[in-house]
Amino acid sequence: MRLVLVGPPGAGKGTQAALLSRKLAVPHISTGDLFRQHINDRTPLGREAERYLDVGELVPDHITNDMVRRRLAEDDAREGFLLDGFPRTLQQVDVLSDILAENGAELNAVLEFSVPEHIVVARLLSRGRPDDTEDLIKHRQQVYRDETAPLLDSYTGIHVKVHAVGPVEEIAERVLGTIAMPHRTSRAREKPQVRRP
Repeated sequence: MRLVLVGPPGAGKGTQAALLSRKLAVPHISTGDLFRQHINDRTPLGREAERYLDVGELVPDHITNDMVRRRLAEDDAREGFLLDGFPRTLQQVDVLSDILAENGAELNAVLEFSVPEHIVVARLLSRGRPDDTEDLIKHRQQVYRDETAPLLDSYTGIHVKVHAVGPVEEIAERVLGTIAMPHRTSRAREKPQVRRP
């Protein structure tokens, strides 16, 4: 099973990814984890990424792309994976498509975790982190809507919207039930049509 997880900050992607990874027996691959691993291991990619993160800048696509490409080539990801945080740009959509094509593989589904903004804001405020102010949280939600949500148009036929409010196990069962539906399986075999705005 090859899945991409998408959703605004606070939608619970990380929690669901960890649970689904165990249930589906495929690795959860998070770009945040990849950054930390490469930085901790002092790899050339990690040192390059660290230069941007240290000054509060986004890690450029070419670095993230290379990290993801290498991770998906590892043995445990050959039969499936859960991608969290990638792709985030149209260029990354193309890169992922190329990586999969090189391996003769396709995505089964792109899961969009949908949560009303007021619930996400409440969730993140409850964490009590000093950088989680209401204004900043709402700004991040807007950035997601402007920059990441439009990528879902690239995945016609395999985009699955998941209502991500409720008990963690219940949401996971909702996901598993949706991706196991016959119409979803048959449509997921179609090659995603990448459309440009």
